[in-house]
Amino acid sequence: MAFRTDLAVEAVQNLPHAANLRQVRQTDRTIEGFSVNEVEILTEHAAREIGKPCGRYVTLELDVLVRREEDAFPRACRALSTLLADLLPDSASSGPVLVTGLGNRMITPDAIGPQAIDHVIATRHLVEQVPDVFASWRPVSALAPGVLGQTGVETGEVICGVLDRVKPAAVLAVDALAAGRLSRLLRTIQLADTGITPGAGVGNARAALNSETLGVPVIAIGVPTVVDGATLAHEIAAQLGGPSCEALDDLSLPVMVTTRDIDREVADIARVIGYAVNMALHPHLSVSDIDLYLS
Repeated sequence: MAFRTDLAVEAVQNLPHAANLRQVRQTDRTIEGFSVNEVEILTEHAAREIGKPCGRYVTLELDVLVRREEDAFPRACRALSTLLADLLPDSASSGPVLVTGLGNRMITPDAIGPQAIDHVIATRHLVEQVPDVFASWRPVSALAPGVLGQTGVETGEVICGVLDRVKPAAVLAVDALAAGRLSRLLRTIQLADTGITPGAGVGNARAALNSETLGVPVIAIGVPTVVDGATLAHEIAAQLGGPSCEALDDLSLPVMVTTRDIDREVADIARVIGYAVNMALHPHLSVSDIDLYLS
């Protein structure tokens, strides 16, 4: 069966001849003590081989945060905000931005988007109503549109309706992803300038949200919260020499695996994302400033 993952770094690692694809550029670096991997897919040929659209995919590893090292939270926020600011196009350097948290708040592995929005400072109304005080702030709108089963409206339709009113220079879309390996669950944040397809990670893909469909740049912020059970089982079987059994065949039905501490881990990373978005869009803010605004 195919290796199923939303993470570009895993898709490249799982491709046997990835090293021979000259149209894929990979770099590694460290920011604030956190490891960062960037995959840049340069051609349509490489995109077809890897199964990801052309563009930049930046992966921030959260091991430092997981180990609760000293000042890990503010360092994680600064690292993520730096990466996010770098991905924002020049055309959105100071214009309005719409931040949207995709997913279902009632299902914990899918709640990272809505929970991140809880930590985003919405400023569009303040900039319009009190311009003398908020002249140095960027107009930011924050939206958690829910899912089709809750609202009866496609996520893309909700966002398009809001776009017509707020006319942002860019959209930031936060969503849960599916990883191919358990070691990635809630240990990784992927940023991509290619947009996102809500629901793709759990086999329920909706309309894509990208520059082609929305008409503005879309930066995706994704966190893997589940692993497809079949992918996990077949990966384990392959490492054991490819044994086959009835239990593997049973996993042809959709089964998603997540962590025991999913509630706490989603809440922690959603807070990191929300704070980092604030810091990327308002560079004058620090973690302590955001604490005051959100208190």
